[in-house]
Amino acid sequence: MRSDSIKEGIARAPHRGLLMAAGVSKENMKAPFIGIASSFSDLVPGHIGMRDLERQIEKGIHSAGGQAFIFGVPAVCDGIAMGHSGMRYSLPSRDLIADCVETVAEGHQLDGLVLLSNCDKITPAMLIAAIRLNIPTIIVTAGPMLDGESKCEKLTMIKGAFEAVGKFRAGMIDEKRFEELIEHSCPSAGSCQGLYTANTMACLTEVIGMSLPFCATSAAVSSQKRRIAFESGMAVVELVKNNLTPDKIITKKSLRNAIITDLALGGSTNSFLHILAVANAGGIDITLKDFEDLSDKIRQIVKLDPSSSFTMTDLHNSGGIPAILRTLFEGAVGLEDTPAVSGMMLSEIAKEAYVNTELIHPCSEPITKEAGLGVLYGNIAHGGAVTKISGIDESCYEFEGVANPFDSEEDAMYALENNLVKAGDVIIIRYEGPKGGPGMREMLAPTSLLVGKGLGTSCALITDGRFSGATRGVCIGHVCPEAADGGVIALIQKGDRIKIDINKRTVDVLVDDATLEARRKNWVAPKRENLSKYLQRYAKNVEDASHGAVIL
Repeated sequence: MRSDSIKEGIARAPHRGLLMAAGVSKENMKAPFIGIASSFSDLVPGHIGMRDLERQIEKGIHSAGGQAFIFGVPAVCDGIAMGHSGMRYSLPSRDLIADCVETVAEGHQLDGLVLLSNCDKITPAMLIAAIRLNIPTIIVTAGPMLDGESKCEKLTMIKGAFEAVGKFRAGMIDEKRFEELIEHSCPSAGSCQGLYTANTMACLTEVIGMSLPFCATSAAVSSQKRRIAFESGMAVVELVKNNLTPDKIITKKSLRNAIITDLALGGSTNSFLHILAVANAGGIDITLKDFEDLSDKIRQIVKLDPSSSFTMTDLHNSGGIPAILRTLFEGAVGLEDTPAVSGMMLSEIAKEAYVNTELIHPCSEPITKEAGLGVLYGNIAHGGAVTKISGIDESCYEFEGVANPFDSEEDAMYALENNLVKAGDVIIIRYEGPKGGPGMREMLAPTSLLVGKGLGTSCALITDGRFSGATRGVCIGHVCPEAADGGVIALIQKGDRIKIDINKRTVDVLVDDATLEARRKNWVAPKRENLSKYLQRYAKNVEDASHGAVIL
């Protein structure tokens, strides 16, 4: 075992003394040493219930003959970090978390890991750490929160809270109803209820094979989640005994399975960044072109909040990820049969799955004629941009409007809050990319305000920043090259005509090349003032969004 290097032989007697100080018995010195990397935090609703799950995992490890060690890693709640300077730290935290897991696991020569995760950047960070370390590993995602409800109105974090801000500002609801919606939208521990980034990544982790069946969709406060946590602790000891390492599970085939599933579900656009980053960490040949090629073939078979009223609870009750796998296998859309940490192949997991076809449509009867996500190109995005097609009304698939550019999210929010944006505008939010932000902030606040104010189908938004998985409307993000790198998005002026064509996958400013080049000669990028040393280092070393915004 790897851990023999810290516990075997005369030379390691001092090490054993320190391990005994930590409570390891002489008998358990012989056991596999399993780390539980917990992202528990009182600050993050998706993580507040993890103390109980830590105990369940620990019980499972000891029941199977292992020795468990819990250690902590950071966690940021994107919902709380949204709309202010704190969001600059969200995406950088992904690489920080992966570094933390790697540091502890290597420093203590652990034999295996259970990675306890849930929210937006933490789960992809755990996947990155798993493939980097390549020791037997299982990921436990802590699960979605219960649906909110107020006066028999079903609520989610987006439709109950974020969009309530726009409704209140537009005079559609009074202050009393506004406060009711805020209070009842998030009623329990867990990741927010819709197919936002956290739940998208939990689903894809299960599809990749790195978590047990139903882990992605079982509620954070359910007994099933506690049992899955216990069973994951048991299973990781078997993985160590059989030396089943992540490189046998996280492969090009399994990552393409994740892309197929993501497109079929219409998940978060952030998954593009994270799958590319995982592939980079494992030296796996996955690029933006894989998303582009597959999006031409895969159609959406499920619509969840924010694109419909269905939530993760509904998906779980309809058969969860095993049902999605069964539907995709039966639809012959290119899903490969790959192994999972459960010891089963994906086809075995899918074989006996229950499928509620009212929610999960057969591939022969897709919900839309498009994939749930798309990659766009054009003179604004020579290096590509992404959009959540599932969140766009079909009447807006061809959208032409007038540019209304802003050099920060704050400037755009001021304009929205003060009615300086009107129907027909294409809001441009730039200098919010990985380097320009830095940190590539999510734009949930402006997109939610647009929808809440009734402008969701009459305005569009283009940014070199990111969107939350909860975003809906005509929203194009991850524009490459970003403004800070001199991309065309930096050269757009107020009043320029912008054309977006979802069917053709294009996004263009209707200005000739000569005019754009003339503007470039006078272009000077604005400087962010008072950046921390951490963000300065990040901006200096981060790759662009089309390469996963990985740290070089």
